[in-house]
This record gives sequence, structure tokens and C-alpha cells, in this order.
Amino acid sequence: MKTILLCSDGSAFADGIYKYGAWFAHQLQAQMKVLFVSDIRQKVVSTGNLSGSIGLGASEQLLNELVNLEHEKAKLNKQRAKLILHNAEQVLKAEGLSNLELLNPTGFLVDCFHDFEAESDLIVLGKRGEAAEFASGHLGANVDRIVRSSAKPCLVTPQTFAPIESLLVAYDGSPTGKRVLNFLVDSAPGFKDIEIHLLTVAKKESDAVKSQELANAEDTLQQAGLTVTTTLSTGAPEKVIADYIEQNKMSLLLMGAYGHRRIRHLVIGSTTVQLLRSVQVPVLLFR
Repeated sequence: MKTILLCSDGSAFADGIYKYGAWFAHQLQAQMKVLFVSDIRQKVVSTGNLSGSIGLGASEQLLNELVNLEHEKAKLNKQRAKLILHNAEQVLKAEGLSNLELLNPTGFLVDCFHDFEAESDLIVLGKRGEAAEFASGHLGANVDRIVRSSAKPCLVTPQTFAPIESLLVAYDGSPTGKRVLNFLVDSAPGFKDIEIHLLTVAKKESDAVKSQELANAEDTLQQAGLTVTTTLSTGAPEKVIADYIEQNKMSLLLMGAYGHRRIRHLVIGSTTVQLLRSVQVPVLLFR
């Protein structure tokens, strides 16, 4: 049984996270875990000595009021967590899922995430989070950190769900690219009714090596019983891939998360970043 971990903050992107996660759960016959991390910073109370500036009696009264306020905030945060997880449960059950586990640790998502990642086969998170309306052209702060630190495939979802009828594999023949193929082969029963496109971007049209790698990839997927359309194109990878998605109305993009430079262990590859920002389809990233 596979396990999918949904990372939610209850933002406007949460609905897309739940529905795309549910789609993959059905295709992979996986169980579902929903992770909402209550921010530990919301429980920090300052109890510094204020008596020197406002007087002993006034400082004690103020401190008591601050403590009471923090207690109320803690109650509200706990209630907020319950509401977010309840909403996730309702959406996922409406999508036909019943095998659910709701998780609510306190801390920081990037830190808590690794406690649950090891038992998961796929991570799902939104392209942006709570500040989405203020940073519509950027990625969420946690996306880069989780994708570059996770050893598991990460599905980065847009705000609005759309049925997945076709998928594009941006294939470069690298070990990471082969892991994408292995994922599709291992999950072949769930993708047999999905239109699969393989796209390789080469420096020149007569690139014999890239053409052979593309042919080998096509053969691998066909042997698994999958129907594949292949294309070899030239140009800037991020533009070629984005244009292909738009022109062919692709529903999902699968690709490696990193470029081939030596700094790849520090940041997501530049092509990946550009595509995550520009395309309006979910992107499944592999290390």
C-alpha cells in the first residue's frame, strides 16, 4: 500500500492540494495522510521585566493580560487546526477516500515534514501558501525547501483543480529522468487511460544521442502497456516545455527537480523554477 502525504496550511491552495492528492490516491491505490503544522512561533510569550519602564503594578497587570491573550490565541490556533483538518477530511471523503490520517504537530513545517516523509511515497503541496494573494508570481517559501530536501517525489499543485487527461514527461535521459519512467512503469495500471507525451529538448535537431534516449524511453513505457507520443524539440527548455503544455493542453507535468550544475544540491534547477512559476498545471518533481 502506497502512502501520500498532503501538506496543507488551509490557504486558498488547499482545495487543489486535496483534489489532486485524491486523484493520485485513486490512481495509485494509496492511503492518505494530511499534515497541518501549527506554527510554534504562535505560542511564544514574551515575559521580559517591564517594571523599570512602566512601574511594577502596571507591568504585572500587563503581563497577566499578555498571558491571557496568549492563552486565547492558543485556543484559536487549536480550533483553526481542527477546522482545517476537518475541511480536508470532508473534501477527501467527498472525493471517495476513507483511509485517512490527520496529523497536527506543532513546530515548523520544514522541520516536522521530515518526521513523516520517510513513511510516505509521494508528497503533495501547494505552489503557494497563506501569502498567495501577496506573491502571485512567486513560489511559496516552503516549496523550494521541501523539494530540495525531500528524497520523495513532490507534486506541486496550482490553486484550481482540473481533471487529468494527459501528462507530459520532460525527459532528458538523466538518472532522474529514468526515475520518472520507473514511476510510470510501476504505476502503469493507474495511467493506462491517460494520454502520455514524452518531450526531449536537444541543442540541435540532429542529436543522435537524444533521439536514441527518447526512443529507449518510449520503448520502456510501451512495454508497460502505456500509449506514448514522443517529440524532440530544440530551444530553451523552460520555453519549449511551457509552450508544449499550452499548445497540447497537457494536464500534468513530470520532470526532474534539478539542473546539472554543481549547485543543484542548494537550489531547485532554474528550468524547474521557471516552469513552476509559469505553468498552470500540477508538476510532479523527482530527485
